[in-house]
Amino acid sequence: MSPGAIRKTPWFAYFPDNYGWSFHVAITLSRVPSGAAETAEVFEVCRRLSKKVGDSGLWLREWARMGDRLRSMALAESRRGRPLTAAGYFYRANTYYQNAERMYFPKSAKTKAMYKKSIDCFNRYLALTDRPRAERVEIPFEGKKRLPAYLIHAENTRKARPPVVLLYAGFEASKEVYFALAGEALARRGMSVLVPDAPGVGESIRFRGIHLRHDYEVAGSAILDYLEGRRDLNAKRAGIMAASLGGYYAPRTASLEKRFKACVAWGAQWDYHAIWKRRLEAAQKTRSPASGHHLAWSFNAKTPEEGLQRLKAFRLDGVVQRMRCPFLLVHGKDDQQIPLSHARALFAAVGSKDKTLRLFSGTDGGSQHCHMDYASPPVNFMADWLREKLRA
Repeated sequence: MSPGAIRKTPWFAYFPDNYGWSFHVAITLSRVPSGAAETAEVFEVCRRLSKKVGDSGLWLREWARMGDRLRSMALAESRRGRPLTAAGYFYRANTYYQNAERMYFPKSAKTKAMYKKSIDCFNRYLALTDRPRAERVEIPFEGKKRLPAYLIHAENTRKARPPVVLLYAGFEASKEVYFALAGEALARRGMSVLVPDAPGVGESIRFRGIHLRHDYEVAGSAILDYLEGRRDLNAKRAGIMAASLGGYYAPRTASLEKRFKACVAWGAQWDYHAIWKRRLEAAQKTRSPASGHHLAWSFNAKTPEEGLQRLKAFRLDGVVQRMRCPFLLVHGKDDQQIPLSHARALFAAVGSKDKTLRLFSGTDGGSQHCHMDYASPPVNFMADWLREKLRA
């Protein structure tokens, strides 16, 4: 049984007795402003889910059902020669298919097929939409491997080579999620944005065998090498921004890969092993929407306990003291996944002289994990900060 969703600060939790489901619905609603979700469609799914809260099979079926409906509408509008209408339907179908698949375990041929359908919908959206202008790219990574990514081109700028931001997803999200949540906000402020499925997430883990790893600076360096080869952006003015577990990825990468000129942690991390040790000990009483099954799968481990052992390297003490670029940390005061004490520990340890800690309490921006209860003020704050630091 999942714990209740409300702890201290009130927030819109559709399923008050189920934190995990409520949190994922909040993430979905946060994508409404970008067009990647529609409130009426989300609530329609939630009404059907209310019949049996906590049933993962029902969760998969109902979100997939909405994805199928939107995909059919998109195909019909495309045949009628209405590309923008079709693009919107494809965009939202991608969201709903990925919602269906994300929390369902074990992964199977059925869930992989659903995920492939989600990617096809997103690619069709990119081909049909008028904005943002974006392209799918492949990042060379460790021999013959490739990291799939989207490059969103900067808007509202006269610069032939604008600055660029590497935008990572977290533990269980995808490049499509953060394309919608923050990619467009950054691009509108004159920065190009590279949004990849890095090790352990999205297509990389599902279809390419690229699992989670602690040395995320390896991926960051490979991505910078790729960006330096492009003539339509300025990789010498590159920033990195990442959410959730990205609060580990981004600070570690910026501390060890000195080519990054600015770093944003969208939600703190300090000792991810300690976080998961408590989660597994609490078992079903955990406040995390991510399961032990997901932890094991992320590392290609046989058990959650084996996955926990792999997390011993996911600590930032002794690393972030080496950071020198400007650093911004945003965190929700009522974050139920990562305690505020971890945010303060991370901020105190970062070696940069130019560093900022911004806490959000609920009325000025979301107080929950990564602000998904009220995302737009923190996203705008981060995007404006990066625009200033990268001189976009």
